[in-house]
Amino acid sequence: MTTSSPTWGILGTGGIAAAMTRDLQLDGHTVAAVGSRTPEAAAQFAAAHAVPRSHGSYEDLVADPDVDIVYIATPHPQHAPNALLALAAGKHVLVEKPFTMNQAEAQQIADAAHAGGLIALEAMWTRWLPHMERLQEIISDGTLGDLRSVVAHHVQLTNPDPAARMLNPALGGGALLDLGIYPVSFAWDVLGAPNQVLALSTPTATGVDRQTSILLGYESGAQAALTTELDAAGDNSATVIGTDARVELAATFFAPTSFRVVDAKGHVIETYESRIDGRGMQYQARAIERLIAAGGGEDVRLPLSQSVAIMGTLDTIRERICLVYG
Repeated sequence: MTTSSPTWGILGTGGIAAAMTRDLQLDGHTVAAVGSRTPEAAAQFAAAHAVPRSHGSYEDLVADPDVDIVYIATPHPQHAPNALLALAAGKHVLVEKPFTMNQAEAQQIADAAHAGGLIALEAMWTRWLPHMERLQEIISDGTLGDLRSVVAHHVQLTNPDPAARMLNPALGGGALLDLGIYPVSFAWDVLGAPNQVLALSTPTATGVDRQTSILLGYESGAQAALTTELDAAGDNSATVIGTDARVELAATFFAPTSFRVVDAKGHVIETYESRIDGRGMQYQARAIERLIAAGGGEDVRLPLSQSVAIMGTLDTIRERICLVYG
């Protein structure tokens, strides 16, 4: 492991891997290597993104002595085995959302990271975006009063091919894990752990969830109303409502966006507009590098223990809608 700034290895060569690599490089992080299942795919990615080294297997990537952090960018079912592979090789891991397929897998990663003295972090990039940081400040300073509800949507028109990843049960397809993770994680971020979980869903012909509506209840009496869908386009806005004011987050709430704070009489008391470089994935990279520099611990914006617990909420939702992956 290097003693200067950590260096990155990219495990996977899909679109999200490309987006992360661009933001890492834009933000001044060092991407040392990329790994794929084939030498050809790895070499093509490396050439396209000016990555110095390519590896034709994931095993070779995690064995690279110049890689400190491995970004896991493979399909959902591979997150846990790929993360465990990297942790076993002594590498820190940033694991794309959803963290895993289920809570049991998430706990395996957490246990392996703790046992090895390593950092594992879920790449729920939204948590570290500046507008979400400001939202948390507004909640903490009491501007909203007592929190009453969260309303959030992730409704997206995705690939309709029955053989594609989004509709494939064997790849964890469906709206819930790929899209619904955003509103569920957002509700957790604002209101914490729910004590009630209700859900209603409509399946696709392939057996994954096409459209799912979720209600979360909290001991405080607050509620979250969340929707996700994969075959229609929505505005993907969100609202946090308190007794004194509300925050209206514009589309798309989980990406860099604007919001306004409106008091109980309808007066706008604050507006916020995101102005950042790149897509915004660099903030999660800064978060894991801070943890490494600090010698461990959990990130205040998304503790590893919370990522594990969120997977438990998703497990419960799947039970409620009888969703089984192949």
